[in-house]
Amino acid sequence: MRYVELRRHTDNEGDHLTPQGVADAEMIGRDRLHPPYAAFVSTGAARATQMLEILRHAAGQDDTPITPAPGSRSSVEDRWRDASRAAGKGADLVAIRAVDPDLVERESVLLGSALQQVMEQLPEGGRALVVGHSPTDEAAVLGLAGRVVPPLGKGKWFC
Repeated sequence: MRYVELRRHTDNEGDHLTPQGVADAEMIGRDRLHPPYAAFVSTGAARATQMLEILRHAAGQDDTPITPAPGSRSSVEDRWRDASRAAGKGADLVAIRAVDPDLVERESVLLGSALQQVMEQLPEGGRALVVGHSPTDEAAVLGLAGRVVPPLGKGKWFC
């Protein structure tokens, strides 16, 4: 079996973690990781990569490269933001789908495929730590597993 620990980045301003986001990532690194990891994967956003650098160091795996997986980052982030705002604070994919069904359907397939590729590259029994964004992390799970998961708070995860 292969495992993917999918986390949302911690608090950010623009494309960088805030001082609180850095502190939260360091706290997660102290007691909420499940090393060793065969892979550290970022969407390519600076905030996701910055968090992975902190977590990788906390896991004692500084020599393991961080691999960008651009396919795991939506090319229509503004559309996601607009649909999320329209769906209301704390909206899940069901609510976002009601606002923009085409967005959720198309992006779930694309993002789920990117997550599947990460899993396929892992050795048997390997674990990947992937840091991404919400609600696109949830869309990737929908595309891969066919199930809607609750919205991820900053720094939260599911496996």
